[in-house]
Amino acid sequence: MLLTPNTELEFQLNKFIDFDKDNKIFYNNLYLKDFDIVIKMPLTAQNKLPKEMIIEKFNLTKCSYLLSYE
Repeated sequence: MLLTPNTELEFQLNKFIDFDKDNKIFYNNLYLKDFDIVIKMPLTAQNKLPKEMIIEKFNLTKCSYLLSYE
């Protein structure tokens, strides 16, 4: 007999773009509100893959520029 979970994982996801003025990099961000973390992916040229992704506790005061989108 195969047991499967009856519940689905649901969480709120917000997307926004911010600018790191120290490193002069724009980031595409996925904010997981229930966990209060953000996944930051650097925006790069179309033919290049991002070198790294950052997962950190969300801190609105560190963001210089915010643009929310869906």
